Amino acid sequence: MAEQPFLPILIGSDMNAYGMARSFYEAYGIKPIVIGRSHLTATQNSSILHFEQVTNINKQENFVDELVKVAKKYSHKKLLLLACGDDYAKLIIKNKPELIKYFTVPYIDESLMDQILLKENFYKMCEKYNFSYPKTDTCTYETYESFDVKFKYPIIIKASNSVEYWACSFPGKKKVFVAHDEAEKTAILKAIYSSTYKDHLIIQEFIPGDDSYMRVLNAYVGQDGKVKLMSLGNPILEEHSPEGIGSYAAIINTYDKEIMDRVRFFLEDIGYTGFANFDMKFDSRDGEYKLFEINLRNGRSSYYVTASGHNLMKYVADDRMLGKDLGLTYAKEKHLWMIIPKGVLFKYAQNEELKAEAKRLIRAGKMTNSLFYKKDFNIKRWFKLTLNNLNYYRKYKKYFNNKGLS
Repeated sequence: MAEQPFLPILIGSDMNAYGMARSFYEAYGIKPIVIGRSHLTATQNSSILHFEQVTNINKQENFVDELVKVAKKYSHKKLLLLACGDDYAKLIIKNKPELIKYFTVPYIDESLMDQILLKENFYKMCEKYNFSYPKTDTCTYETYESFDVKFKYPIIIKASNSVEYWACSFPGKKKVFVAHDEAEKTAILKAIYSSTYKDHLIIQEFIPGDDSYMRVLNAYVGQDGKVKLMSLGNPILEEHSPEGIGSYAAIINTYDKEIMDRVRFFLEDIGYTGFANFDMKFDSRDGEYKLFEINLRNGRSSYYVTASGHNLMKYVADDRMLGKDLGLTYAKEKHLWMIIPKGVLFKYAQNEELKAEAKRLIRAGKMTNSLFYKKDFNIKRWFKLTLNNLNYYRKYKKYFNNKGLS
């Protein structure tokens, strides 16, 4: 492949970082620079990326200085700065005025971030644009001891400020909690607020249905403010460990023009640019998709988009670095993306129709595990990833709850 005039700088070293690096390598033969606080298994022993450890990259007081060092080191290239997680996306946006002196920064401004980052603000925007969302209430540190739930159990409890929440620590911490009664609700609120987390909590009704009722939508909005790519995924199975709840483990691409049109109008109308990632759940009670949140970056599982034939990283690079004109694409091609062994998928997934479709796609060769890449093979990497993969059998046996309320 011809040498490119740009170099991607990816902040984070997780599964998403590897999927992004793999996408750039597949599209352009580029080996991105991956910057992380620690070197996680997903990006270890890889020949398609260059890892650089910066232990304090997640601190506001160090963030710009450390990235300026990186920019100076690679000043012979145009640099594309991308976040692989929520905290880094927020840091990039907060520091965008300084960072754009050194990098191409395909993210919204802080003023728009403030409107949509906190979930209670996002739900106000949902009402304005006529999106359904779960019945929702807000609990604060000041009110949690007397907080009264206004809808039926079970309920979902999650942090409004995910960045602050991931910085805190307490026994039994989960990404998302489910409370089945008043006593459980009280114990969960007390545990959370006994930590350093003091921001608001979102209390939500539980939308019935197993993991396959979820939908994930990844979009890329060009610098002209127009949506260039949308891809809707139908998860078959999520992770069920405490730290992994809500993270997708297997997805089949799907298509729904109505919801894609509505999200496209929303993004273009609010002046959004860059990657957007939506989590929603189909509510069989009223036939509506209930939106949970918008993430200001591509999703952790977003390699499912690239695997189906629409390289997500090629869109941002062609648009922002190579100045190509891009039309609008709604992805329709079916493909199975997964990060778990087939044995785990077919044992624990509950939607028989999707399981049958997954088997058809595997037989047709339309299945991708984004971490196992033939062009990035070495024995150390393969061994670690295989051990990691086998560990999913233990995790699901321990944590899976077939009511979908883990």
